[in-house]
Amino acid sequence: MTQSQAATAPATSSGLSAGLTFVMAAACGLIAANLYYAQPLAGPIAAAIGLPVHATGLIVTLTQIGYGLGLLFLVPLGDLVENRRLILIMIGIVTLALIAAGLSSTPGPFLAASLAIGLGAVAVQMIVPFAAGLAPDYARGKVVGNVMSGLMIGIMMARPVASFLARYASWHAVFFLSTIVMVALGIVLATKLPRRPPMAKLGYLALLGSMGRLLATQPVLQRRAAYQAFQFSTFSLFWTVTPLYLASPAFGLTQTGIALFALAGVSGAIASPISGRLADRGLAKPATALGLISAFAAYLITHIAAEGTALALALLTLAAILVDFGVSMTLVTGQRAIYSLGGELRSRLNGLFMAIFFTGGAIGSAVGAWAYAEGGWGLASMIGMALPAAAFLFFLTEKGQR
Repeated sequence: MTQSQAATAPATSSGLSAGLTFVMAAACGLIAANLYYAQPLAGPIAAAIGLPVHATGLIVTLTQIGYGLGLLFLVPLGDLVENRRLILIMIGIVTLALIAAGLSSTPGPFLAASLAIGLGAVAVQMIVPFAAGLAPDYARGKVVGNVMSGLMIGIMMARPVASFLARYASWHAVFFLSTIVMVALGIVLATKLPRRPPMAKLGYLALLGSMGRLLATQPVLQRRAAYQAFQFSTFSLFWTVTPLYLASPAFGLTQTGIALFALAGVSGAIASPISGRLADRGLAKPATALGLISAFAAYLITHIAAEGTALALALLTLAAILVDFGVSMTLVTGQRAIYSLGGELRSRLNGLFMAIFFTGGAIGSAVGAWAYAEGGWGLASMIGMALPAAAFLFFLTEKGQR
């Protein structure tokens, strides 16, 4: 047995311990949160660094661009570079970028830091396939679900946490506190993660070239990425529009009220471990259907009560939970399916899957903002319902396929 085999043997032979699963789930949540801290703080940050009002959107957009580039050009390296080392390098990039963002007083350095935060945050999409590779086949869905629950909680908690911190300290404190968390996380992962040498023997350019062939030849990847692109589009539309809707005269909520509303949606992350266990039992298709129907029903129930009433607010809160539940359900079943296509392909498959559905999310945010400006919640919610409905119609064509 070689040294690298010996290093990985204990982790693989015994599966994945509950403790290590928790560490990886927490890591995903804490790293992913960096993508969303700046969203509720874009206005104050722009004013502080002298960024023109019309360019405020760059604060969020550049982070998303960095993340998208990382998905396509850095995540596939998980098939080529020893995984623990790669993850620690990415966390190092995030840490330096957070320090730069917190120290910035002019637009250029802050926007460059925003791009780098997105690039480094793709570490989460290296951790998830790493966890899937350590898990035995019979429990892979369970492990992916547990790790993804951490990621979803991190995404949903980031905005309210940033809002609360900025209210009682400053936006600088948000970035500096996350810097401390990243340093501590890097130390923990350096001691807890096993070594995982890559299986691919390709060069970097050949690795990137193989991704096009994978997308063209893997129908499971094509289908699952399409489902999730629709789902993440409706998710992004919902969370782009609802803060505007809740702050409007119809509800008149303060920023604190909107933050509490976002916290309620976190409970939808319970779908991640549930869907993983269902997939392990061969119930991925019913779980997928449930996820798509949940997202559709979320928008539908918001039209039951008169706008602005207490019942309407309660139903909108339930809709937030259902949207998060539905998206988490299809995300984990999708990852469980593509991770089964081959251990040596896992990072490339994950990069493609995430890049496609992340693109759907970006489109959903843009369409949602436009729809709300043009036709309020009525138009935005109609589009929100149409997206999972279209995915469900496509899902019905899967009948009879293996």
